[in-house]
Amino acid sequence: MSSYGRLVRSEAGKGLILISPTFLYALLLLAAPLVAIVLLSFWTQQFLTIQRDFTLANYTEALTDPLYRELMLRSLRISGLVTLVTVTLAFPVAYFISFHVRPERKSLWLFLITIPFWTSYLIRVFLWRVILAYDGPVNSGLTLVPVITIIALVLALVAVAALVFWVLGQVSMRAALAACGVAVLAGLAWLVLPTDSALRAPVIDEPLGWLLYNANSVVITLAHAFAPFAILPIFVTLEKIDRSLLEASRDLGESHAMTFLRVTLPLAMPGVLAAVLIVFIPTVGDYVTPRLVGGSGGTMIATMIYAQIFDLNDRPMGATLAVLAMLLVAMVLLWGMSRARAWLWLADRVGGGAKGAGVAIAVAMAEILVIRAAFVHGPALMGPAAASIVLVLVATGLSVAILLRLPKGRWGI
Repeated sequence: MSSYGRLVRSEAGKGLILISPTFLYALLLLAAPLVAIVLLSFWTQQFLTIQRDFTLANYTEALTDPLYRELMLRSLRISGLVTLVTVTLAFPVAYFISFHVRPERKSLWLFLITIPFWTSYLIRVFLWRVILAYDGPVNSGLTLVPVITIIALVLALVAVAALVFWVLGQVSMRAALAACGVAVLAGLAWLVLPTDSALRAPVIDEPLGWLLYNANSVVITLAHAFAPFAILPIFVTLEKIDRSLLEASRDLGESHAMTFLRVTLPLAMPGVLAAVLIVFIPTVGDYVTPRLVGGSGGTMIATMIYAQIFDLNDRPMGATLAVLAMLLVAMVLLWGMSRARAWLWLADRVGGGAKGAGVAIAVAMAEILVIRAAFVHGPALMGPAAASIVLVLVATGLSVAILLRLPKGRWGI
């Protein structure tokens, strides 16, 4: 039997035959366009003619133009804030479903989390555009509805939610009755308060102009859109935690808070990291949300890429910005993972606890200030392009060295 026949009949050969269609499909639809974009970024375009002479002019312009630098940094800031808000809000939801919902009802909760996907992403963005508008429900409610009415409505909703949770067996009857009692008291206050009371006045005198067409609306819309993507990986990781470890921590005298910080949170970090990646990477290149609700203050790099390709008819520059955006995202993720490992290692080396956390936070803040100073003053010292390249090379080199030299800690990072 030939070597080729033995390879085909072996387990490895059968595995290669099994995955080869998928591999070829991914190669044609992912790798080939990516290679085409990289090649296009080294060319230039004159009107409708692509000049295929190799040049770095596009990269030089992209690294030296302050507009492109500002859009890149703004995209990172918005995506970082979206990731922070989304993961911070997603963790309590995933924790509640994993630890406080009965096993037979967890599938129902996960089903409810996916309800936003029943509608188009574009429709959800338009709905947020209506909600946050100058004359939308939020501003209209704050300018027309009295404070006591809003308080009574919120407490009534809390009471209804408490009753639903009581029916589902998630809260006790005492808690549900307490919520209903507080709502009834708020309703009585709404009835008996005099008309000249401060609580009868609206919350604000005029609509809030900063809710829409800026970075705030982009963060709110993206955080809502990507919340399910952050909840699900964290929930899966929390489900894999051995509950006997938590019982052992409690038997050894740890409080609920310290058990969470020393056992639950470190074991849940793989899910948190997965949520960070799932949210951060797509939001950097999101086009629809900044285009519809961002305005001039919420414009991100994807909007400029679209403008270069379709409006300005400069496909090579659009490809250059796309390549730089991908490289920047990869560098930021590499920097974040390496620094998280370094800061946690440093905190453990100095003894952990409040002292270790303080030292790690101080070192992190110092490094962030150094990077900010390099961004601000580097272009004046060595030019915008040279400063950007040097900063990327130094940061990437240090990140790789940290990941290679420092082992993973107890947080799984």
